[in-house]
Amino acid sequence: MSRPGPGLSEPLVPLAPLVLLSNDDGYASAGIRAMRAALIDAGTDVIVLAPETEQSASSHALRLHRQLRLRSVEPGVFALDGTPADCVYVALHAGTRVLPRTPDLVVSGINHGMNLGQDAFYSGTIAAAREGALRGIPALATSAHPSLDLRAVGALAARIALELRSERATSLARGALVSLNVPEAWTGELRATRLGARIYDEVVDFRRDPRGREYLWLGGPSVRHERDPGTDTDAYDDRAASITRLLLDLTSTGDADAMTALAERAVAKRA
Repeated sequence: MSRPGPGLSEPLVPLAPLVLLSNDDGYASAGIRAMRAALIDAGTDVIVLAPETEQSASSHALRLHRQLRLRSVEPGVFALDGTPADCVYVALHAGTRVLPRTPDLVVSGINHGMNLGQDAFYSGTIAAAREGALRGIPALATSAHPSLDLRAVGALAARIALELRSERATSLARGALVSLNVPEAWTGELRATRLGARIYDEVVDFRRDPRGREYLWLGGPSVRHERDPGTDTDAYDDRAASITRLLLDLTSTGDADAMTALAERAVAKRA
């Protein structure tokens, strides 16, 4: 698409890339503000639609059974009382209420904390990016250790996002989904990785409130990684940033014959 110049004889001016920006920490978080500034500095137009409040670990939930409220916070910034996936869904399907046209990129983050290994299944940050990738739009989820300079992380993420867009018609498939993680005391190295494994303290902590009623908290206080070369967790332990391509098709093609045999046995037993 292009923007006409002021005179009929003047050439058309290409539109700047349009980025839809969301997160799971809320529209007012420091991370999303830094990401927006970095994308603008990189020469893109940015529209923000993010949750009203923090939605960490909301995964890819959509609010299908209650009403949602969308509000304009300031020019180019919207808030929704829903999940990160709700935000991207609404932005992409609300006509011109939020976006003037289909975005060239969906960016999520900068998340306050890491999304490594199996965190990808729980992360609202990654889900927001995935919602864009499911619509064929290149998408980047960005997560960083809270101690880092958000301006440096944002600049790195903006460069990766624009490179991702440039690869859209070449080596990466349409709607590529990439997760970026930047660790504490980052060395400046960036590795291409696969998902590792995070070993959490998996705890259900039962307590009682002052009225004697039981309540509980999920999850323990610590996490560790085993050494596994080539993974995002290994990169993190080496203080290197990582980019991991995530797949939208979860089908395990290697087990096709075994699954066919299972289906045949199940049908035979029913008969």
